[in-house]
Amino acid sequence: MTTQAPPKPLHGGDSGKTKLGDTLLEVRKLKMYFPVTQGIVFQRKIADVKAVDGIDFTIKKGETLGLVGESGCGKTTTGRAVLQLHRPSGGEVLFEGQDLTKLNTKQMRSLRRQMQIIFQDPYGSLNPRMTAGGIIGEPMVIHGLAASKKERLDRVAELLTTVGLAPYMRDRYPHEFSGGQRQRIGIARALAVNPSFLVCDEPVSALDVSIQAQVINLLEKLQEELHLTYLFIAHDLAVVRHISDRICVMYLGKTMELATREEIYENPLHPYTKALLSAVPIPDPVADSKRERIILTGDVPSPLRPPAGCVFHTRCPIAIDQCKQAIPEWREASPGHFVACHRV
Repeated sequence: MTTQAPPKPLHGGDSGKTKLGDTLLEVRKLKMYFPVTQGIVFQRKIADVKAVDGIDFTIKKGETLGLVGESGCGKTTTGRAVLQLHRPSGGEVLFEGQDLTKLNTKQMRSLRRQMQIIFQDPYGSLNPRMTAGGIIGEPMVIHGLAASKKERLDRVAELLTTVGLAPYMRDRYPHEFSGGQRQRIGIARALAVNPSFLVCDEPVSALDVSIQAQVINLLEKLQEELHLTYLFIAHDLAVVRHISDRICVMYLGKTMELATREEIYENPLHPYTKALLSAVPIPDPVADSKRERIILTGDVPSPLRPPAGCVFHTRCPIAIDQCKQAIPEWREASPGHFVACHRV
């Protein structure tokens, strides 16, 4: 077992990141619909599940954009659609100015090195029949990044050290590692091809709290050293506040609000954002007992039949008739602070 420094506490202070650069990724009106069919032999489409329904956001080089929302709101589907693991039903995904939705499989292959994903499940995302070294080294073989076996093994040892594991662990199988160690292997695998952009799909949600802090600190360290850009998907607002530069709030396939983390936490505009923040526990029991709590009634509607107008109006405490009839415009309420709400 390797010895590691104690994790830093999760907080919302300055993380000391590198200066943000130009726009790396731009998502315009992204849609991801999954058809629902009927019949066994002659399948007929009867409806669409609108997992992602026309969202917009940008990510700058060196930035971390946190994507938050309830389970089933379309966060993971958004990440996969951005990487073209799911081919979007509509919209554009511009990576360094190049529209990925217009590229074929062969053209996308050359870009795969620049875009990688860290999966949510550290248990199911690793091949149990392969050693840690084989898992980390496989992307190098696929992309022809190692001239010899020795060069590949040296690179694997270097990556294991980078993520806080010992080089000798390359001969172990996934079942011989803890959950946190497996996620470190997943991170090393993503880094094997020297990417510039990573989609972190809830990378700590399956881990213990103490291990979560270690993995988050590792991701921040790697971002600083390797100049990485993150799309960080999560439902834990404390984790998102710690690691993100800006935060985008999703609900039922649509974006509700987007702003810097300071603006989101200190001046939330959308009632859904306010409800999410009111549910976050704070360490001061006196302050926690005095703050206003917003309890949302009802369940999240089905993306198969989303409500007309604003998709949040069925649970919104301040909804009016206009919310039930018209889709709110995605607009800039103040510099850098975007929101979709008739009441703002």
